[in-house]
Amino acid sequence: MNAHDIAQYAMQKLQETGAQQYACQAHTSAKREFNVDGGKFSLLRTTIDNQLDLTLIKDQKRGKILINAFNQEAVDEAVRDCLAAAEGSAADPAWELVPGAQRKFILGAPDGDMDQLFARTQEMLAAIGQEYPKVMVEQMIVAHQRSEGIYLNNLGASYETVEGLYEAQVMFSGHDGDRSSSFNFAAVVTDQLDKPFLDQGSMRQNLADAEKQIDTVATEGKFVGAVVFTPDCAGDVLGELLGNFVGDGVILDGTSPWKDRLGEQVADQRLTLSAAPHHPAIVCGERYVADGYLSEDYDIIKNGRLNQFMLSGYVANKTGKKRAPNSSFSLVMQPGDQPLHDIIAGIDRGLLVSRFSGGSPASNGDFSGVAKNSFLIEKGKITNAVSETMISGNLAEMVNHLRGISSEFVRNGYSRLPWFAVDGITISGK
Repeated sequence: MNAHDIAQYAMQKLQETGAQQYACQAHTSAKREFNVDGGKFSLLRTTIDNQLDLTLIKDQKRGKILINAFNQEAVDEAVRDCLAAAEGSAADPAWELVPGAQRKFILGAPDGDMDQLFARTQEMLAAIGQEYPKVMVEQMIVAHQRSEGIYLNNLGASYETVEGLYEAQVMFSGHDGDRSSSFNFAAVVTDQLDKPFLDQGSMRQNLADAEKQIDTVATEGKFVGAVVFTPDCAGDVLGELLGNFVGDGVILDGTSPWKDRLGEQVADQRLTLSAAPHHPAIVCGERYVADGYLSEDYDIIKNGRLNQFMLSGYVANKTGKKRAPNSSFSLVMQPGDQPLHDIIAGIDRGLLVSRFSGGSPASNGDFSGVAKNSFLIEKGKITNAVSETMISGNLAEMVNHLRGISSEFVRNGYSRLPWFAVDGITISGK
């Protein structure tokens, strides 16, 4: 059965449970991919994935089941399990689905051009070999994915999606004789093949940096300085910030330091950060939320003020706060008015950090970890690649001590982010 038919069947079986509210989401995807290992093509394959997500609310008790089979027997069993899960849970009036509309979305490039994709893959592999001779491509995965989905609930919501995108992921390291850099990674998604993959996202920058990172120096001593986060690393750092201060878990359990600061200044006024799946830079962004809402873009932080928590409908109902207009993590950060070169020129001593390896921050936002694929900044210039160097600080203080946000930015299909520099980070070497 296809996604549409299995969803209709599942809705019929959910109705028979006597639930007051119920929904199903059926999704099928076909990925055709080329794999490169050790610089050579190693695999061509197509993978098919089916998922059926069932939700019911009966007497204020919620059950939820996810399966990967599209047949009636599997659905019958899943509905029974979903009902049992609800009956075994505690009643909670915060669970709810919402009325919706009937919409169909066609996004990206549903019908992929595999001949052109293969040509772009060959082109990228050859260009890396010619332009970055000290880079070893450890693995490359290039693919087209076509997805079809349908969401239905018994309150009138009916959303269909047909979408397609191309993705290129490369893992690599620099090598010169028996010396090598730390591995690095670059990825982009796009809905067209009008330009080489190497000219998108941070592909070229990361490859060039890998060659420069073969030879590293140890950072001397311990000092407090400035750190410039690249767009790739910025996404991870901002993700930790949002998870620790505005997400479901920390608002529900009351551990967020920002839980009572909605509308207040929590960051430098130059910082505007949005969850924006409809933004032109985002490829095949979210169009609906599983509760039944249509997705809308919104500002999480606007001009430094906390504008919106990233809350699901359930947590919004539990806490009396406003539900987030979407459930995506399609981050768009407003660029600044300074070129990156000028920001770096104003730093006496610090680091340019491309990758961060550390544990989860403390509840108050304290973090510590290793700066990977990074460079020392001295007297306004990027100098040597550094070996294992620790950085530590506090996420909340960090966004209040912005040195600058670059006018340049990187769009990789997942996000659109600039470079940003912060003061007050403790940098520890040997």
